[in-house]
Amino acid sequence: MSDSAMVTLRINGKAAAFPRGTTVSAALLTVGAMCRTSISGEPRTALCGMGICFECRAIVDGVSHRCTCQLECREGMQVETQR
Repeated sequence: MSDSAMVTLRINGKAAAFPRGTTVSAALLTVGAMCRTSISGEPRTALCGMGICFECRAIVDGVSHRCTCQLECREGMQVETQR
């Protein structure tokens, strides 16, 4: 795959590259990161893949509660799991 077909983002401070068109939730799953932790401390990640269940919420570019299953990775994007 050519470099132009890839985007690099930071997940919890670590750089990772993915093919253009990859959703943020897929990127999180690929690196083994959960999207968030529930109030009771349980790890949560994408469930429905349609933006309905809200289990895939994470902090993206400083904005909390973004549905990552409906958000494509962009060059330089900053993603942090929510606690």
